[in-house]
Amino acid sequence: MADRFRLTLAQLNATVGAIAANCDKARAAWAEGRDAGADLVALPEMFVTGYQTQDLVMKPAFAEHAMQAAEQLAADCADGPALAIGAPWRVEDRLYNAYWVLKGGRVIARALKHHLPNDDVFDEERLFDHGPISGPYAIGDVRIGSPVCEDGWYEDVAETLAETGAEILLIPNGSPYRRRKLDLRMNHMVARSVETGLPVTYLNMVGGQDDQVFDGASFVLNPGGQVAAMLPPFAETVAHVDFARGPEGWRAEPATLAPQPDDWEQDYHAMVLALRDYLGKSGIRRVLLGLSGGIDSALVAAIAADAIGPDNVRGVMLPSRFTSQGSLDDAADVAGRLGIRLDTLPIGGPVAAVSAALDPFFAGTEPGIAEENIQSRLRGLLLMALSNKTGEMLLTTGNKSEMAVGYATIYGDMAGGYNPIKDLYKTRVFETCRWRNITHRDWMQGPPGEVIPPAIIDKPPSAELRDNQKDEDSLPPYPVLDAILEGLVEDEASVADLVLRGFDRATVKKVEGLLYGAEWKRFQSAPGTRLTTRAFWLDRRYPIVNRWRDGS
Repeated sequence: MADRFRLTLAQLNATVGAIAANCDKARAAWAEGRDAGADLVALPEMFVTGYQTQDLVMKPAFAEHAMQAAEQLAADCADGPALAIGAPWRVEDRLYNAYWVLKGGRVIARALKHHLPNDDVFDEERLFDHGPISGPYAIGDVRIGSPVCEDGWYEDVAETLAETGAEILLIPNGSPYRRRKLDLRMNHMVARSVETGLPVTYLNMVGGQDDQVFDGASFVLNPGGQVAAMLPPFAETVAHVDFARGPEGWRAEPATLAPQPDDWEQDYHAMVLALRDYLGKSGIRRVLLGLSGGIDSALVAAIAADAIGPDNVRGVMLPSRFTSQGSLDDAADVAGRLGIRLDTLPIGGPVAAVSAALDPFFAGTEPGIAEENIQSRLRGLLLMALSNKTGEMLLTTGNKSEMAVGYATIYGDMAGGYNPIKDLYKTRVFETCRWRNITHRDWMQGPPGEVIPPAIIDKPPSAELRDNQKDEDSLPPYPVLDAILEGLVEDEASVADLVLRGFDRATVKKVEGLLYGAEWKRFQSAPGTRLTTRAFWLDRRYPIVNRWRDGS
């Protein structure tokens, strides 16, 4: 009986729908494991198709393509270690999220996902059927149990596997990032290791998909919850973990323990990787953005430079008669510090032309928000024209505070294909800029140093659509606004709850009204990186037409 077992963990980046390319990655990881003497090479949940597929997986031709690809992997990887990989499995009219185990040219086992998540960003009740709790499978002399992702969060699947002879738990995952998610995963996996007395391997995928980004950070625990291996976050990694059989069963030998950064770095890395993959997986190489001299566009420019390199980022300053010299100087300063191209396209002429066209219709009225939004919409039009002409995707730059209360112009500054800071409140925008100015990592393609001028961070935010305009003319101060929004959005707190926390009731009611009233704008907004469990899209699904207001 063998007393050693080598498991190769392939924490890799799949692309939804790129079935052939995903399988090529699996073959390469299998070959690397074979050359390292692995007994089993493991890839994450639904790796063949990429994750999440949403309704695409219900298309019969797509599911059939993925299943055929998994069968071909078995044939291609016949001479060497076993290969475990996630793919759909359709049987008659039932569709499962399955973990395929391939060995010797054939499928030797499939573990079917039993618990289907149906909260946060997940709709698996809509997509898949509940599988029965699968038993363990044998790889040589070792019996392995594979609860699939959500199954590892419940004790019944792991318990059943332990009772039916599993000696090691290998849990494949497609678990998207959100702030402090690793702590939650670790708590659940420690519970499984304590309950079963078995080693637990948590294998997560990495990479961006639409608004979600998978952060990897896979790990191996020995019974009792002792960490034996920890893979880095946000990085493709192939790692080999050795298990040895002793009097008390199998134990993982100590391996690499990659450091796990703090919240600020993880959020920033998530935004960079999400943008890089959104572009790369869509076949887009370059971006542009309106560089206003304000803090939001400066941060987005830094994220873009770090994601795809400064040479692939263009800033465009679109000044009007309300644009201050300070904003012109700040935009030029941040572009110079980042090393990105900056073009200037004044909008005075277009504004005059549109105003002249509208004069007969606006006659007898006072200038107001309609005139202000003409400027923003003309900027959006010009930026989109440049995007269409050059193939550079337009990035939009509204933070979560603005998205929450609708402090943005639909078809204007909301125009664009992606918004890296969509789930970052304004107060966190300030701190993130300060963090980036003192931090540089090897995964950042932008320059080190103080890339965002302190003048941008320190000046009062302004849309500059009228004389002497400041954000606080229309909104509560951002520390107050963000605290109220965190209560209403993140906590689903009532008005009365927030009043008890010390906020003025009239201010809370104003923010509540703005929040509900802006749903129609958010419905049409660009996707952006998910950083919390209450991001605006799949996490928080409110009706557009909504007459209810909290009377508490």
